[in-house]
Amino acid sequence: MASLKHRGDLAELKVAADLVGRGCLLSFPFSEDSDYDLIADFRGRLHRIQVKYAQSDGRTVIVRCRSHSLTKGKVRQTKHYTAEMIDWIAVWDSTTACCYYCPSRELGAGRSMLHLRLAPARNGQRLGIRDACDYMEPDFSTDPRMEPAGIEPATSALQTPRSAS
Repeated sequence: MASLKHRGDLAELKVAADLVGRGCLLSFPFSEDSDYDLIADFRGRLHRIQVKYAQSDGRTVIVRCRSHSLTKGKVRQTKHYTAEMIDWIAVWDSTTACCYYCPSRELGAGRSMLHLRLAPARNGQRLGIRDACDYMEPDFSTDPRMEPAGIEPATSALQTPRSAS
């Protein structure tokens, strides 16, 4: 199996090719210290994209919404991505050879992972399920941090308590 660095580089190339095919111009940060891996320019709107590699089991794509800083092979720090840091998490799944795009509004205050379903849940559950096919066509014409009208906020979003009056 390829090293983590090699798999990450492969995912970046696959996502970059997919974005160019969608009509985006791409820019890459100069150093590896930024929170995002690339910037996609779609018709003048810039999108900060963090890229992840995944290898699904054919039923579920696990999107890791965090990164680990390593020192001598040991985790030094864990970073959870939020809408203030990035606009999208793009994941390339080596099993399906597809790219999936998760808007930052679904990250809430910094969740650890998202699950995208490639196949229906065995128990028939539909509530709270994210179908992977819904994440294959990103809408770059809108702000990925804002909830579309008529959509309930992400469950991890902070809510203010109601007044007693």
